[in-house]
Amino acid sequence: MREAIREAARAWLHLTIGAAVALLCYLMVGVALFTACLTLTVIGAGVLPESVLLLRRLAGWERRRTAAWTGRPVPEAYLPLQGPLPARVRTAVTDAGTRQDLLWAAAQLLYGLVLWYLSLILAVPALLVDGVWTGLAGRRPVLLPLVGRLAGLAADWSRALLTPAPSAARDAALAARIEQLTATRAGAIAAHGAELRRIERDLHDGAQAHLVALSMRIGLARRAYDSDPVTARKLLDDAQTQAEAALAELRHVVRGIHPPILTDRGLAGAVRALAASSGLEAAVSLTGLGDQAQDGPRAPAAVEAAAYFVVAEALTNAAKHSGAARASVSLTREPASLRVRVQDEGRGGAEAGESGGSGLTGMRRRVAALDGTVRLTSPEGGPTVIEVELPCVW
Repeated sequence: MREAIREAARAWLHLTIGAAVALLCYLMVGVALFTACLTLTVIGAGVLPESVLLLRRLAGWERRRTAAWTGRPVPEAYLPLQGPLPARVRTAVTDAGTRQDLLWAAAQLLYGLVLWYLSLILAVPALLVDGVWTGLAGRRPVLLPLVGRLAGLAADWSRALLTPAPSAARDAALAARIEQLTATRAGAIAAHGAELRRIERDLHDGAQAHLVALSMRIGLARRAYDSDPVTARKLLDDAQTQAEAALAELRHVVRGIHPPILTDRGLAGAVRALAASSGLEAAVSLTGLGDQAQDGPRAPAAVEAAAYFVVAEALTNAAKHSGAARASVSLTREPASLRVRVQDEGRGGAEAGESGGSGLTGMRRRVAALDGTVRLTSPEGGPTVIEVELPCVW
């Protein structure tokens, strides 16, 4: 009997909250109708998207409440309310998910209050009858479980009304995908611009400076060649040094664009070289990848370059900032992707997101440009784990 009373009280609380939600739906439906009438005015057009966002929050809360009761999540599908005001108003009016929320709110007005009233009417007789029934006959309660069935009925109706139609789910998924690709494209453009500025800076400060000095020394050597051969020879020696320095700078710039070691030794060999030169005790694990450039199928050049730079950035950060002495690098060939995992045993605390430093930001943008994903786990005290998945066709 006590368990039945406890379950009935839980169900009655669910129905009571549903009745409160019904009253909020009454307000939301009124606000929606009012703003719809004012949409032709500037004020109404500005209020409509905000009203839709409030309705979405209320419907989202009901989805979570229904999921908590039934143990099954209730999906949602909305078109994003972004951009200039005309676009937001157009989305608010045409979004199938919003129309579904309005239908749910109107229905919640009815069944939310009716089922709550029924639970009130049933509560006192259920306690009396079941109390006598279980006390005298020793049987299980009969009326108290009906309160739970009313709560289950309310949850089932909410689920049915709030579950998006397949077409709405497809439209919302497509809109979310377009939004993601737009952000990815913007990040790729930003990363490309930053890369071009870096190359320009490296060429200006490095190779170009050496080439200017080289030109000056060759010019001075030509002038001194007949009158002072010793000085001319010294200037030519300096010019050769400057030429070698310029070549070294150019090789450095080229490695920053596409490391030649990727072409010569393949991704596996290039990653082993990175681990060997990282200054850490770095173990490399390869699954499905050959050690040489010609061993087995290779990922596209852009994917290999992204994976190489992910490992390079992760090992550089581990060596410079984490205080780690050991690290591990894992590359795994999947049927439709390349997985990269780098872990160090440092102090942790690396920040995710755009605020996580230019290195991590550049890594995320480079991976996002290939439609890949980056996951960073770095609790205080370590370890720091960077996991990257790069889609590719082998």
